[in-house]
Amino acid sequence: MSEIEIINLTKRFEIEGHSVVALDGVSLSIEKGDIFGIIGMSGAGKSTLVRSINYLEKPTEGRVLIDGVEMGGLTEAELRKKRSKIGMIFQNFNLLEQKNVTDNVCFPLEIAGIKKKEARKRAKELLGLVKLGDKEKAYPAQLSGGQKQRVAIARALATDPQILLCDEATSALDPQTSASILELIREINRKLGITVVIITHQMSVVTDVCRNVAIIDSGRLVETGPVEAIFANPGSDAAKELLAGKKEGYIPVKTLDAGRRIRIVFRENSAYEPVIANMILKAGVPVNILKADTRNIGGKAVGEMLLGLPEDEAKQEEIISGLKEAGLTVTEVSENG
Repeated sequence: MSEIEIINLTKRFEIEGHSVVALDGVSLSIEKGDIFGIIGMSGAGKSTLVRSINYLEKPTEGRVLIDGVEMGGLTEAELRKKRSKIGMIFQNFNLLEQKNVTDNVCFPLEIAGIKKKEARKRAKELLGLVKLGDKEKAYPAQLSGGQKQRVAIARALATDPQILLCDEATSALDPQTSASILELIREINRKLGITVVIITHQMSVVTDVCRNVAIIDSGRLVETGPVEAIFANPGSDAAKELLAGKKEGYIPVKTLDAGRRIRIVFRENSAYEPVIANMILKAGVPVNILKADTRNIGGKAVGEMLLGLPEDEAKQEEIISGLKEAGLTVTEVSENG
């Protein structure tokens, strides 16, 4: 049984007499102990989806089950108890500015009726886990963005949750700090066995830390599966757009123009072979390397290249066949991609 089961989830909002569909029949299963990414562009509905998991947003239609328990069938008291086992962190940290770091972490424990001495002991343990043991008496205004997010993570773990929801948790951070927070989330998942759901618009976050991913586009689930498989061979337009990332801040010179473009993906066992050089020598024609990048996916180095092929169609097919025979994943790329 999946730990989180989302069945035909639909959410409509009534705005000025108009019905706006934020989620449209989404169904997802998330296994216990997974690090699961939900990705989409701004306005895709991903934040509404994550807030539906803990029923901060109650769906218009459909069901959400946690450990087989339907959230919609719980009383308010039962729902509050269930939510205490679902931690949540946000883009803007949501710390209490008038409380110091220890008191911020203790806050959910106070609400739960835990004695002050026990709560402070738990806070000390968690601040050690997130590597902020020396900041116990500091206030949020004295912390960097990364430190604030570490406090927020410690606070989210205070009630010993089984699920951690991360809503754009690294979007406000610089790349280096973002990477350190993702490593911390990975460590928490490994040490504590907590199921982690990461909401993001950044494919780099998904490829860096997630094992499985769901892609949301205009409120619909358009693709789901292992991160490595979708990175290698995206099936939806939304996945291809997210993988392409932002447009370059320059105009490529004319020699890089190509009528037909392909994307190839290298895995560790092929990355050390001179595949492109061998292919050019065999075909006897040049190709343009329009883009090259390497990413860490599930602890493995996976590279990608965007190639512009020569005009000769027979040579195009020869090159594509040769690349596939070499064990590379090859997909066609539109002129805009």
